[in-house]
Amino acid sequence: MTAADQLNPAPAVDGVALRPAEPGPLIRELHVRIGTPYRWPSASRSDTEWTRWLAEPGRRYRVIEYRGEVAGAADFEPRGGDDVEITTFGLLPEFVGRGLGGYALTLVVADAWTPPGARRVWLHTSTLDHPNALPNYLRRGFRGFSRPA
Repeated sequence: MTAADQLNPAPAVDGVALRPAEPGPLIRELHVRIGTPYRWPSASRSDTEWTRWLAEPGRRYRVIEYRGEVAGAADFEPRGGDDVEITTFGLLPEFVGRGLGGYALTLVVADAWTPPGARRVWLHTSTLDHPNALPNYLRRGFRGFSRPA
């Protein structure tokens, strides 16, 4: 997305909320639980790699909640000036398929646009992600882009 007004919000889902979180064991646990089914690299990071990841000073962590329960995680960080990369977005397996993803992503993307002067918000996906991931990203207003090989 190259402008905040490109976000196409999903309908609100009662009980879905986003809250800031500190880097630490909860973030690591969420990455492992969310990412293992999709073979995310973060699901199998070493202790040293996790220490580096969690020490990144610009990264902001969020916990996705549903009716007071932890349902997922997101994080994002500034990249090269005015870009913000959503480095993580996902729901725990027990919350997948319950209609929460579109609104959770809406909250995350809106939050990612909050740094003053942001001109682009982006993320990566792959064919290993949940089959609903790419359609959700496209419905929210992201456009596909492939790097040349």
